Amino acid sequence: MRNKFAVPLIILGVLLMLIGIGQRTFWAPSETKSVVMDAEGHEGAVVTVLEPELLAEYSDGVDITVRSEAPFTLAVGRANDVQAWVADAAATRLSPGEGRLGLTVGTDKTGKTAPNPAGSDLWVVEESGEGELSYDWKAPGEGDWRILLATDGTAPAPADVTLTWENDETRPFAVPLIVAGALLAVLGLALAFLRSGGPRRRGGSSAGPETGTPAKQASVSGTTSAFTAIRPGRRRPAFLAAAAAAVLAAGSAPAAALADDSASGSRPVILDSQLTRILDSVAGTVRAGDAAKDAALLQPRVSGPAYAMREANYAVAAKSADHEAPVPVEAEELRTQSISSGADWPRTVVAVTQGKGNPVPQVLLLVQESARDNYKLVSAVEMLPASTFPQAPEADAGTDQIPAASDNGLVMSPQDAVAALADSLTTPDGTHKDTFAGNRFSDDVVEFQKTTQTDPRNEFARIEFSHTPDAQATYALRTEDGGAIVFGYLSNTFSSTPKEAGDSVNLEGTVFQALTGKPNTDKGIDVTHGEAVMLYVPASGGTSQALVVGAAQELLSAKLK
Repeated sequence: MRNKFAVPLIILGVLLMLIGIGQRTFWAPSETKSVVMDAEGHEGAVVTVLEPELLAEYSDGVDITVRSEAPFTLAVGRANDVQAWVADAAATRLSPGEGRLGLTVGTDKTGKTAPNPAGSDLWVVEESGEGELSYDWKAPGEGDWRILLATDGTAPAPADVTLTWENDETRPFAVPLIVAGALLAVLGLALAFLRSGGPRRRGGSSAGPETGTPAKQASVSGTTSAFTAIRPGRRRPAFLAAAAAAVLAAGSAPAAALADDSASGSRPVILDSQLTRILDSVAGTVRAGDAAKDAALLQPRVSGPAYAMREANYAVAAKSADHEAPVPVEAEELRTQSISSGADWPRTVVAVTQGKGNPVPQVLLLVQESARDNYKLVSAVEMLPASTFPQAPEADAGTDQIPAASDNGLVMSPQDAVAALADSLTTPDGTHKDTFAGNRFSDDVVEFQKTTQTDPRNEFARIEFSHTPDAQATYALRTEDGGAIVFGYLSNTFSSTPKEAGDSVNLEGTVFQALTGKPNTDKGIDVTHGEAVMLYVPASGGTSQALVVGAAQELLSAKLK
């Protein structure tokens, strides 16, 4: 009886295996799927944008192929950053179609142009292409992203876009058919080779051929033993326990991740890779300007107090060869950083670096005025002896920008703190003499003023010092303890006038003679220095004093009255 079923079982098993193999080979679906942008009626926009909803459809990745006869830029940025950069420019927008079967194409036909997107600090990824470019999209991090395609911002953007991804359609019965077919074939072969029964005995034993009970019992017993060894029900409790543990572990990972994300606060406006690129660009620009002593070379990456101080240094050096060069700006080593998290502009980034040319760490303040501007160095100060950088949030967390005129939980507003420092330098024994803890910068400035005023060589001159804050050059970021790091800029004016008619102010042998071309003056002279400062302002409710953490000073001008 067994041999009668053996051959059909073998044939059926082979057929099932062939069908299963066929579903995995010549009947298998294509390995990839593609969708192509239909640009008809949407030509002429200066940018093409792949929307966040479209990119989210391909969380496992998608290959984006762009074709264009003109050179173009592919840029990846945070969704809100790309939108802010595009603004009101004419844009073709790609959104997902039904079930990945197409693209929804729409155009904002405002007719506006945009800048050339190449080199923008907003981009996390930037690639240039001409003819054809293939980009393997994967989200650079958490959050929503957009991809922007553009030529120079005035010519039409690329409108030939193809998305290709791995086909996740499968033949679900292929493997079961192969396995089932193999089992049937093996069973058929086993039946073919099984003996029809045990050896028959002659004689009157209860185990004789008439009853066959021992042989049947042995056969049934053997069969039971074989199935018991592979019966899944016997191991189910242990399996369920392991599965439950795996599910609990898998379920706890996202919860932990969410907890960590919640604890870390909001995201910084730039990633580490962007910061590295920005610092390299800033340092390179400043290096070129310092080498040529040409302030025009600084303009792409330097503004505000940092620009004014270096421009003045170059001008003084042109007239006084021994004038000390400014402290170099280095991108490395990056010691710590503090990055704003707000979506609005201006945006602020603080980086503490120390290169080979920096005897002490230098604090760099970078500001991005708008989405279409790059970050520029606004202030560069050296850390004071015995000072420490206030505790910044974790590197993967952003921090709040504090309005300059608002105390916002601080013992005083950032602008008031800078004004208080100016007053303490102008009038050391005045109202704010105890506002700041003792520091090297204030001590040196006050000591210089006192020494100059009492110098016998200046007995015929009336000397006055004043420090005036620039309210427009004040920036502040929240620290981990609720306080703030504050950057300010002071104009330090040293005015010297003859006490009486016939007296004169002696300039001979000084840098002021080189700048004015005069060895003395009977009218007087005004000398102005720029003072960039970094302060720490504690949170309200505390008892600690404000601190001067870093400073830099530069001679700006010397003018005869």
